[in-house]
Amino acid sequence: MKKTATPSPAVQFYCTAGKGMESFLVEEVKIKLAAENVDQIPGKVFFSCPAEVKLVRDLKSAERLFLLMKRDIPLPPYPHTAKTASQIQRRLVGDGKDWRSAVETWRHLQRELSSNCRTASTVEPRRKRKREEDENKGEEGEPDNVPKRTQRQTPDAETKLGMNDDWDCSGKDNVAGDCFEGETFGSDRENTSGKSCALTSDPATFDPVTFRVSCRCSGGLSRHFSSQDLCRVIGLGLTRQLGWRVDLKNPEVEMNVHLNDDHSVVGIPLLRLPLASRSYVRTTGLRSTIAWAIGFLANIQPGSTVVDPMCGVGTILVEAAHEHLDACFLGVDIEEKQLDKARENVEFAKLTHRIQLLRASSMELPLSGCSVDAVLCDLPFGKKFGTKAGMAASLPGILTEMERVLRVGGTMVLLLSPQLSVILKRTLTPPDLGPDPGPPLTQQEESLAWPSAGSAPPLPPRPLSSLQFQSSQRVSLGAIDGLIHKYVKIQTASTLGGSGC
Repeated sequence: MKKTATPSPAVQFYCTAGKGMESFLVEEVKIKLAAENVDQIPGKVFFSCPAEVKLVRDLKSAERLFLLMKRDIPLPPYPHTAKTASQIQRRLVGDGKDWRSAVETWRHLQRELSSNCRTASTVEPRRKRKREEDENKGEEGEPDNVPKRTQRQTPDAETKLGMNDDWDCSGKDNVAGDCFEGETFGSDRENTSGKSCALTSDPATFDPVTFRVSCRCSGGLSRHFSSQDLCRVIGLGLTRQLGWRVDLKNPEVEMNVHLNDDHSVVGIPLLRLPLASRSYVRTTGLRSTIAWAIGFLANIQPGSTVVDPMCGVGTILVEAAHEHLDACFLGVDIEEKQLDKARENVEFAKLTHRIQLLRASSMELPLSGCSVDAVLCDLPFGKKFGTKAGMAASLPGILTEMERVLRVGGTMVLLLSPQLSVILKRTLTPPDLGPDPGPPLTQQEESLAWPSAGSAPPLPPRPLSSLQFQSSQRVSLGAIDGLIHKYVKIQTASTLGGSGC
């Protein structure tokens, strides 16, 4: 009798996501992983799927990947006493069985990752974030705009077990040593001697664990316990219950604990580098997760022609080309320096056969009308246009060119600053057609859009647009938020009075 393969048991994971990216990550895990039990909270998406971590590692909209160890109701705001410290230990550590089982599952996943990542050492070492910013500082063009786009800084306090520890799993530089793309967490300490890969632990054969606790705490509990206090409480509980040993410099396992007024989450990071760090991008530009989301919204189909009229260093094109293997892409930019970097990125990603680059103005695209299926663009702001009034005068002409080259039924996806979003909506949505679509702007963003005298400069007359608004998503660009707008071209010349498709 023929034996049937036993399906892999489901494993619970969670990924962190930038502000506004949670909905993209939810859709991605459902589509790519057929994930179950998908749930989201601000900054995190939880899901379960078979233990094929190599597939989970390929998620494009996530920042970091964790094995979910515990998710519970929030801890009450205990007063800081020895009695309440023991209560916290009982809630988070318990009898230790869950922690043993989670670490054995983590070890199994590390073995799987290691077996699939033997060639990862050929990838260039990741570049330090500070070095990237220094090299990009002062360059013209895309996303070194003003204000500077940086990684989102969380207001939550984050502390590890040990004040002077220098290894962080929250996206900061690992100064304990350079890592390589795809390197597994703790792989230098991994035991690959051929032991069973069972997902449950056997206490009799369970190897001792060296560990470190990283805790982020906010809300009511943080008024009584600092993050460092909670690290000590949890660390002492694990040492007493399980006999594990604290190692601040080179632990086998790092436990990430996140506590606030809404939830308690404990996870174990599976990779040293963020999922958002792309091994195929040489010169960084727009945040890779947001670049991927722009291509995702465009619904690119096999055989599609896609253009980015302000491609900069080509981040959006490279992300979209990696995801959509049967489409063709064209990048246009007026700045030769930006195109040089884009060429380097395209060559480094081995996509020269599918991404073409061309120097031209976004207001005079050398393309026939209705010749492309999708327009993707990170509209620059700040340096390139000098003043917001100058951008207001240029944006209608840029939109007209994008609309001209886009076929009926084609999709346009734009990333804009809040200021440019105001201009875009006023340009495409006449006052008599109802309220502006998309999320409302804050009072501060409205004042930033028109800082002089309080009123917007007049826009030049423009024919009724054939672009129909579809959706708008607010995402974090670091110091400020950005907005991703999606439009579909729905009308022809017979109703607009212009030259149509």
